[in-house]
Amino acid sequence: MKKILAFVLSIAVVFGMVTTISACTSETPIVGLICLHDESSTYDKNFIDAFEAACKAKGLKKGQWIIKTGVREEGSDCKDTAEQFVKLGCKAIFADSFGHEDSMLEVAKKHPEVQFCHATGVKAHTENLANFHNAFASIYEGRYLAGVAAGLKLQEMIAANKITDAMKEGENIKIGYVGAYPYAEVKSGYTSWFLGVRSIVPNVVMKVKFTNEWYSMEKELNTANYLISEQHCAIISQHADSMGAPNACEAAEVPNVSYNGSTAASCPKTFIVSSRINWQPYFELMIDAVTGGKDLPTDWTGNISTGSVVLTELGAAAAANTQAKIDEVKAKLLNGSLKVFDLSTFTVNGAALVDNFMANVNDDAAFTPDTVVIKTTESGIKYFAESEFRSAPYFEVDIDGITIIANN
Repeated sequence: MKKILAFVLSIAVVFGMVTTISACTSETPIVGLICLHDESSTYDKNFIDAFEAACKAKGLKKGQWIIKTGVREEGSDCKDTAEQFVKLGCKAIFADSFGHEDSMLEVAKKHPEVQFCHATGVKAHTENLANFHNAFASIYEGRYLAGVAAGLKLQEMIAANKITDAMKEGENIKIGYVGAYPYAEVKSGYTSWFLGVRSIVPNVVMKVKFTNEWYSMEKELNTANYLISEQHCAIISQHADSMGAPNACEAAEVPNVSYNGSTAASCPKTFIVSSRINWQPYFELMIDAVTGGKDLPTDWTGNISTGSVVLTELGAAAAANTQAKIDEVKAKLLNGSLKVFDLSTFTVNGAALVDNFMANVNDDAAFTPDTVVIKTTESGIKYFAESEFRSAPYFEVDIDGITIIANN
């Protein structure tokens, strides 16, 4: 049987069924990972690294995990790959991209004996399917902390008289953001980053421009260059998966906050810090579910305390005393005395959000608001409760101070 399996996998590699196998083929795969891109994407590399680390930490032998990269969201790629993984013996299969969800759900309904897990998805909590799961983390907290680091850098630039008139809009300093799509996940991320910056430097405004692709080196590079040369943004961050924006910042010597991993090696002059979701805790939970019979939550949200939201080490471009400030703010997030989306810290069209503000949590095609998402802490802080009603972000609010620049 093992020889037959080895032959099947070797044929799969030849014909492109499995782009990457992170193990030899002497064992039957127990868990599988489906990725939109390969390791050239910082997003997918973050999943791949965490998946392999979790498999090793849980004592899986080589051959007991399998990875396929380059699985498109369109067509039947994801469905076909999931079916292949089931046939190979996988008991749990994870897909890393939003557009994989419908395919994973379809295959999950056919194979109730296999656990199907999906990042950034929105349907598990309403489908009520025992073997279908969504997972994400409160990365908006990591983005906020990275924003604090960017604010301290901006403060340093102000003190050194490095803010030119072109970098200002009235009395406000312009910062920029390269976004992939105008989805809730991206909006939640750039809004939390902006609020982190503004907690240090109140007089900032932000320019956001979308590439309308998750991964495009060319578009991300060009978009960052536009924000630098045309909008004259003092600092740039991103929610896009290539090295395009960091490379543009390094070439122009504009400070940069990247995403999903450090760019210190390739951008030593401009890298400040990066936030990322550490998926290893979830992958270990997934492995435990199929090897030890432990429960796997229908909709799981990791956070700072679970080790799922992390920052990289600071880059050389970070301002002095940045780590101490990050530690201070992180402690407040952990004890609940600080909420990222505190209603007192932002407005929409000049007004605060109302107490009964609703968001589209139970996802539908019309994106109808269905759930009141404003909560109040014991100390009286009213806040938008992101990722508390489901794991995937639902913050789709356009707050004052952020301008979205239309594509021509």
